[in-house]
This record gives sequence, structure tokens and C-alpha cells, in this order.
Amino acid sequence: MTDVMRTRRSRLRGLPVVPFVLLFLVLIVPAVFANVLVAWHVIPSPVQGTLSDRLLPPAWVAPHTLEGLGTVPGGSTAHPLGTDMIGRDILSRLVFGARVSLLVAGASILLAAMLGSLLGVLAGYLGGWVEMIIMRLCDIMNSFHTILIAMVLAAVFGPSFATVITVIALVSWTPFARIVRGETLSIRRRDFVDRARVAGSSSLSIMRRHVLPNILNTVVVLATLEVGQVILLESTLSFLGVGVPRPNPSWGTMVADGRSLIIDSWWVSFFPGLTILLTVLSLNLVGDWVRERFDPKQRNVGL
Repeated sequence: MTDVMRTRRSRLRGLPVVPFVLLFLVLIVPAVFANVLVAWHVIPSPVQGTLSDRLLPPAWVAPHTLEGLGTVPGGSTAHPLGTDMIGRDILSRLVFGARVSLLVAGASILLAAMLGSLLGVLAGYLGGWVEMIIMRLCDIMNSFHTILIAMVLAAVFGPSFATVITVIALVSWTPFARIVRGETLSIRRRDFVDRARVAGSSSLSIMRRHVLPNILNTVVVLATLEVGQVILLESTLSFLGVGVPRPNPSWGTMVADGRSLIIDSWWVSFFPGLTILLTVLSLNLVGDWVRERFDPKQRNVGL
């Protein structure tokens, strides 16, 4: 029991507490409990607005006078972070935007990891012309800017959840393929693979039973590191108008809605922009910690 506790404590050493707390408060909890918060009337609907409440400032902003504009109304406790140009609640849209970001990131990374890992294993184990084709395809994908490819594909197929997920997966599989290929090249030379080959196991059986289980840890670590980049990519596509379709709330769409109002109604784009910043920064810090604690190569470096 003591050894188990020591192992757990060693793995939790250096845990980035603040990023973990931010992720739970900004991303995970809002995404999971968004419908509950609306049902309990904690927050209003994210897609319905009241024109009489348009561009209300945050609740702590008091009524004030601006030269040439007269008296500007203050904030309301009914809308703690203010409202947008058609009276929709900013806080509510941030909460449901977290669900959109989490769903898109989870689904697209899952598809990218599956596609990239499959191609990486095939390239590393089979070698020859299979490896050459897959690696040249990776080079072609990496020669173009990710956002440019995603914009073209999203514009061709039209904005939708399925399109965004598919597009992000198609531009995110190359890191998985390259790293898994390198791991497979190392694993295929080990004794247990040679013994399985001598015993008559087919290449497909060896890849499924011996290679894939040994690369799973690496794939999980890489997927953790990619979450922040995927959320940033989804927000960028939504900001440019080729991401999550309206009126679905998306952090990138919210930033785009407030870019022309940044002087007089700064809160419309400030809060979603701040949410993206905190989420991506926290995910990167957590991803670095996961890599250091659970990647065997990183642990060996620290010994």
C-alpha cells in the first residue's frame, strides 16, 4: 500500500493546480451542466435575446454619461457579464460555447488520433512504398498552413458541426502519424515482436496485439497536448465565419460579433476572448505536465 501511495504521489508531483481548476470552471463544468443551469433559470437561453436589453454592460458597471451619447445605462444582475447586440446573455453563451468547444475538440481529436495512429503504424511496420506514400502525404499536409486548409475545406462543404469536426481531424492527424511511426519503428525491432513473427503471427495480428497497445500511452499524451490547439483552431474558424453555424454559440463567433463594438461595448468580445486565452493556456500547461509525468521518455530524462 505504501508503494502504491508513493507512486501516486510521485505522479501528482508538480500538478498545475491553477490550470486544472480553471479548466473545470471554464470548460468542463459549464459544458456538462449547461442544460441544467438553463432549466434551473440560473442563466437564460443562449440563443434568445431581448432587444430592449441589447448591449447592456456587465453588472458592476454603473450608469454614466458620455459626451455626445447622453446617459448610458448600467449593468443588470440578470446579465452578470452583459448582453450582445441583440440582447443575448454573454454568460449563457459562454457556458454553451464551452460545450461546443469540448464536443468539437473531443470528436476531432479522436478521429485525428485514430487516423494518424493507423497510418503511423502502417508506415512504421510495413515500411517500403507504404511508408514513403504516407510520409510524403504528411509533408504535403504540413507544407500548407493549417488554417488555410481548414478554411478552404469548410468553405467547400459549408458550415456545420460535422464539417468542422471532419475538417479539424483532417488537418490534425499528421503529428500522430509521425510520432506513432517513430514508436513503431522502435517496437518492431524488439524481441517479443520477433517471437510473434516466428510463431506464425500475421502482420495484422502483430500490429493489433503488440504494436498498438505499446503506442497507446504516447497517443494519449499527444492528444492531451493537441486539445488546446484544436479549440483555438475551432475558435478561429468560427471567427472567420466558416466554423460552427449560427445561432449556435461559439467563442470564436462571439469574438467576431464584438470586433466592431470594441470601443463602446468591449464586453461583447472581451469575455469570450479571455475565456479562449485561459482555456488554451491551461490546456497547454496541463498537457506539458501529462507529458512529463506519463511519457516514459520524459521520465527517463528526469532520472
